[in-house]
Amino acid sequence: MLKAELRKKYMQKRRALSVDEAFLLSQKILNHFLDYFKPEKGQKVHVFIPIKKFNEVDTRIFIDAFLEKGIRVFVPKVVADDLISVEITENTVFETSSWGISEPVSNEDSGELHFDFVITPLLYCDHKGNRVGYGKGFYDGFFQSISAASKKIGANYFNPDESIDDVWENDIPVDYLVTPTEVLSFFSGVE
Repeated sequence: MLKAELRKKYMQKRRALSVDEAFLLSQKILNHFLDYFKPEKGQKVHVFIPIKKFNEVDTRIFIDAFLEKGIRVFVPKVVADDLISVEITENTVFETSSWGISEPVSNEDSGELHFDFVITPLLYCDHKGNRVGYGKGFYDGFFQSISAASKKIGANYFNPDESIDDVWENDIPVDYLVTPTEVLSFFSGVE
C-alpha cells in the first residue's frame, strides 16, 4: 500500500482505541521494551512525547520508568523547523506547542549524538522496518544526524501486515519495532 493509504488506515485504527485500551497497550509495549532491551542506569534514551489528539503510544510512562531507573532521558523539540534533542529530568518545565505536543520550555539542544535507544513515533511499520509517520520528515533528518550505533526503535499498537510500496531513497527504517505482543528486529548491523 502507499504511505498515504496506510497513514489514513492506521490513524483510523488508532482513533478507534479507547483511552483505556491505548493505555493498556502502551503498558504492554513498555514492558516488552524493558524486557527485551534491559536499559540500565546511565544509558541515554531519546523518546518522543505523545500527541494526545492522535492517540499515540503513551510514552509518558516510559519516561517515568526511565527516570526512576536513573536512565538519561532526551525528548525531541521542533525549533525553527529542526528537531533538537533536549535532556529532561523530573524537574523539567513543559509547555504545549502549537502542534499540541507537551515540550520542554528550554530550547537548548543537548548536542548529544549518541543514544543507546531512540524510541520513534510512527503510524505504521512494515516487515522491513520502513515506517509511515506524519509526512514531515523530522525523524529521517534526525536519524541522519545521530550516531549510526543508536538503536532506532518504533513503538506501535499494531504489528506489520502489509508492505509500504512507496519507500523513498532518503527514508531511514527503524532497527526494531515494539508492539503489545512482540519485539521485531530489522537490525542488520553488528551489536
